[in-house]
Amino acid sequence: MPAPARRKSTPTGLSEASFLPGLPLPEDPATLGADGHRLRMRERLLAAGPEAIADHEMLEMVLFLALPRRDTKPIARELLTRFRSFGGVIGAPVPDLHMVEGLGTAGVAALKLVQAAALRLLRHEVASAPVLSHWNRLMDYLRAGMAHEKVEQFRALYLDNRNRLIADEVQSHGTVNHAPAYPREVVKRALELHATSVILVHNHPSGDPTPSRADIEMTKLIVEAAKPLSITVHDHIIVGHDGHASLRSLKLM
Repeated sequence: MPAPARRKSTPTGLSEASFLPGLPLPEDPATLGADGHRLRMRERLLAAGPEAIADHEMLEMVLFLALPRRDTKPIARELLTRFRSFGGVIGAPVPDLHMVEGLGTAGVAALKLVQAAALRLLRHEVASAPVLSHWNRLMDYLRAGMAHEKVEQFRALYLDNRNRLIADEVQSHGTVNHAPAYPREVVKRALELHATSVILVHNHPSGDPTPSRADIEMTKLIVEAAKPLSITVHDHIIVGHDGHASLRSLKLM
């Protein structure tokens, strides 16, 4: 009688069943330690959806794919302590992430891949319908991409005559409290793209989205440059990690 087949293990000592879906598990997950913990999180995710997974668990699962030999639970909790939220973690600058012990290049790359996937999904949703009719969706997209930047970034969203997104382009990067904006370049690019309108966007790394006097004056200059060419400036949005501000809503343009 042949000897029973031995259970195949990965080089890390974790069972293959812990991360290959559909394989039977010959042991009670409760007896498998870290292996069982990951299996239970995976099963909960697949059975109940992403809302059933806490932020620290989601980070654990993402990091396990990049760091299979590490205990990712303390790393995930340190990330949330340092960057305050899941969005803050995946949006954190690469140099800041590298300062977290145990994360390494592979872990940082995994987190930035999650951010890239989220932004791509949000951008697709923004581009699939008229922007002005789906304002909350646009705000989600802008906050995901800019709320945690450490320097100011000035962007322009160019729209067609149906208010659909043609292009979202970074016009300039600046310092912690200033990003240059050039009205001529904004208008020139709108003409090149055959855009009929534009939404201006920049972030405040301080977190406070309150418009400054310079923000208001710069917006007026761009509006004045665009008007003779029948290009409408719909709004200027300022994004901070504590919220956002609309110059149009504040009656500042």
